[in-house]
Amino acid sequence: MRTALSIAGSDSSGGAGIQADLKTMTMNGVFAMSALTALTAQNTTGVTAVMEVTPQFLQNQIDAVFEDIRPDAVKIGMVASSELIRTIAQRLRAYEAANIVVDPVMAATSGARLIKEEAIETLKEELLPLATVVTPNIPEAEILSGETIHNEDGMVAAAIKISEMYHCAVLCKGGHSVNDANDLLYVDGKARWFTGRRIATSNTHGTGCTLSSAIASNLAKGFDLETSVQRAKDYISRALSANLDLGKGSGPMNHAFDLSGEFAKEAE
Repeated sequence: MRTALSIAGSDSSGGAGIQADLKTMTMNGVFAMSALTALTAQNTTGVTAVMEVTPQFLQNQIDAVFEDIRPDAVKIGMVASSELIRTIAQRLRAYEAANIVVDPVMAATSGARLIKEEAIETLKEELLPLATVVTPNIPEAEILSGETIHNEDGMVAAAIKISEMYHCAVLCKGGHSVNDANDLLYVDGKARWFTGRRIATSNTHGTGCTLSSAIASNLAKGFDLETSVQRAKDYISRALSANLDLGKGSGPMNHAFDLSGEFAKEAE
């Protein structure tokens, strides 16, 4: 079985962060592992508290994984501070990690800020140059590129700039009033649009975490980047279409929509 590591924060309500990553990786056929960057007190209505781990403890977690069960891919999500970002980058360089997917999480679906201002520059300098692909949404792509995005041409311009600055592939995610769930992959000087239909649901908590984890899972299994992105989009579309409705705010999707078998049965 192929393996994947998520380096991200915990979501106590289970819809985003490490919890979403582990569910997604499992449902996409890889053995999922984790290194926590932070604990959050969080639910579908917002984030009420964040407690970071220490850089040393984060290093200990990453070392424990790589020294025993080497990941075939690494997904990086919420990392709030420069110190933690530098720790991750140093360990990934030391282990020559492959198939690195960086989801530059800057805010929760609820709007809560999840990264310190100075850490954004460290993210650019330390992690993006290591990435196989970075997966920003529109606001994140604007911050990373310095461009203002109003339309699809703006998405292309921002993706080109990010790719040229940090020498990585870029998946610029649509939405945010720019287009109808169409994502742009820019890699090796070529742009490809992945079209999608906007699903009528307000339960979108953890979509970014889920998409990036699904991409990492497929890279771990040996699919090329374009195929990995397409498979990830198909997975997240079906998870959203399952119309799970939990919580009082922006609820989670059903990561386990395709789960069946003896141990998934409910009581009669």
